[in-house]
Amino acid sequence: MVFSDLFFLFVFIPAFILCYILGGIIDRTLLNKDVRRTHQARNMSLVIFSLIFYAWGEPVYVFLMLCCVLANYIIGLLIDRQERHRKAALVVGLIINIGILGVFKYANFFAETLQLTGLNISSPNIALPIGISFYTFQSISYLIDVYRKESPVQHRFIDLLLYISMFPQLIAGPIVRYGTIADNIHRRRASASDIAYGIQRFLVGLGKKVILANQLSELSDLFLKNNLDSLSVAGSWMGIIAFTLQIYFDFSGYSDMAIGMGRCLGFKFNENFNHPYCCNSITDFWRRWHISLGSFFRDYLYIPLGGNRHHQALNILIVWFLTGMWHGASWNFIIWGLYFGIIVMVEKYTLLKIQKYIPSIFLHLYSMLLVIVGWGIFYFDDFSSMLTFFNALVGNTKELTDLLAETTLFDHFWLWIAAIILCLPVFNGLSWLLRKCVPNTSLRTGIATTVQVVFSIAVLVLSTALLVGATNNAFIYTRF
Repeated sequence: MVFSDLFFLFVFIPAFILCYILGGIIDRTLLNKDVRRTHQARNMSLVIFSLIFYAWGEPVYVFLMLCCVLANYIIGLLIDRQERHRKAALVVGLIINIGILGVFKYANFFAETLQLTGLNISSPNIALPIGISFYTFQSISYLIDVYRKESPVQHRFIDLLLYISMFPQLIAGPIVRYGTIADNIHRRRASASDIAYGIQRFLVGLGKKVILANQLSELSDLFLKNNLDSLSVAGSWMGIIAFTLQIYFDFSGYSDMAIGMGRCLGFKFNENFNHPYCCNSITDFWRRWHISLGSFFRDYLYIPLGGNRHHQALNILIVWFLTGMWHGASWNFIIWGLYFGIIVMVEKYTLLKIQKYIPSIFLHLYSMLLVIVGWGIFYFDDFSSMLTFFNALVGNTKELTDLLAETTLFDHFWLWIAAIILCLPVFNGLSWLLRKCVPNTSLRTGIATTVQVVFSIAVLVLSTALLVGATNNAFIYTRF
């Protein structure tokens, strides 16, 4: 099940809301008896629906997730209660989590790699559980934060299960630190403004996914998947730019929807994107893209390795090698990670020291060119196809342009324009313009509210219409 699905929007969510409200009524009747149980029924309904949500596509892997949560629950208690063996318990916990991720995500990859060396090793053909990269990283962050005494240990298994399995962020992030929501598990409140903001944020994400990302995916597939052998220079650039826009709206749309649903429930998840295509360096791009993953590797790997203090270049390469591996069990992801790692490392010793003297437009063009090339490496897991694409991209092909590229550009002209504009902080700009043009606070609030309501309804109606009969609707990052 995915968020941009008619069943999720019009069956799952209404059923969950009904049960959640009923849980709230039950909780209020228990309020005077035990204040610690204020959200017990609501939390139970959230856990049940989260397990249903995850089991919808592959029921067997629910048991894997439950075992993972149970192991982390026990190890968290051991870390908290024992002084002498705290580090040993943490090491065991890290081995279990990394081992689970390694077996289910990388066993096939390692077997196939060893086969290339001539070893007679059969591939185990283990299916990849959806969202395993996200919930194992959340489990790791929980254990490390408890070990560092930065977050309280969770004494109730059901509450740790709620944190790891919460359906708004279960299968594609953002990676939520336990300390971010620990206090909200039993003490949270969603005000009317929180719910209104959450609904609007969810619908913005839905529009990004359905109205933009899904349409852009058809354009990228048209050039990069269906007509790769006859690709022209213009077609190669059009295909990879479409994918560049697609992956942003797809992933940031999912994050918007997760943040919006969390806010409606009283949880405030951290932002995961900050207009990354407005960057002026690759370093700046990765401060803006998938922020929760970047902060995870920074806090739990880069700084413990020595950060900027010792062996900085090596630390950067290690982090980016693992960042590439995290994204997928394929050599193109490892190359993609090292590609950006080398650029980030070089920038630290060169560009970042002189960038204040370089016009912003040149910095932006430089950054976006490297980002687009990076997405080309990311897209192709077959090296033959990747080579064909990059040959076309640099002009090593028979045709500069073709009829397909020209018709795609003009037939979808307004989609291209809308996608490029919405990569910019347009909502911030509109808010600023409204403040300048309408000095009266009450009138300004009324106009803003009316526009938001009309916009949200329009997005919902158009998204629903596009989802009827849609065949290409999966989120890209659910496979990581």
